[in-house]
Amino acid sequence: MSDNSTKRSPNQLLATLTASDLALLQPHLTTVSLKLLQDLEKPDRPIENIYFMLSGIASVVATVSDDSRVEIGLIGREGMTGAAVLLGDGQSPHSTYMQAAGSGDRIGVRALRNAVGESDTLHRVFLRYMQSFMVQTAHTAIANARASLPERLARWVLMAQDRMDGPKLTLTHEFLRLMLGVRRAGVTEALHDLGERGLIKTGRGEIIVLDRAGLKRIAGKFYGLPEREHQRLIG
Repeated sequence: MSDNSTKRSPNQLLATLTASDLALLQPHLTTVSLKLLQDLEKPDRPIENIYFMLSGIASVVATVSDDSRVEIGLIGREGMTGAAVLLGDGQSPHSTYMQAAGSGDRIGVRALRNAVGESDTLHRVFLRYMQSFMVQTAHTAIANARASLPERLARWVLMAQDRMDGPKLTLTHEFLRLMLGVRRAGVTEALHDLGERGLIKTGRGEIIVLDRAGLKRIAGKFYGLPEREHQRLIG
């Protein structure tokens, strides 16, 4: 990480820390590039590093079998990986990997635990983020159970854009199929539906947001509450 301690980090969690709390982490942070599909956490394997996302998007994916994988959470520059570590464990049954390439500040698990052990205020910030993340995953479950496919797709596009710069999202139909837990034909139909309404434009491996307000109207009650809760908890 840069030696310039006065520079505000692109990561919202790091940016909200007090100078003394950031100083506990800063000597152990290394800025690294994160490639598309790069594994950050593997199922049922010890977590070695935590990543404070600076750009790109990581997906937390629940796996029931090789043929049944569904995204349950998104992590961008608003947050960090390593929920299991922050909650006192060292591994998770879920996988976490890069859905959109980017970068992050990496820290080893031992260094993070030592820093948290030295500061109650640092621990509270991370626990508030965990609360925010759990609200997101709960509402993803609600959306998967109750929302129509266009509503779910609109919600997901909004959440992805929240974590990226600009209107362009680089994603394939196959990735969206996994993220939404539906067949490829269903993704194609839902993309066409939103495109026909003039809300998005699709190209080869990308989605361009044309009308964010319109996407919010489609997503309706399935988008917004986790985002407000994050704002309340983290700012």
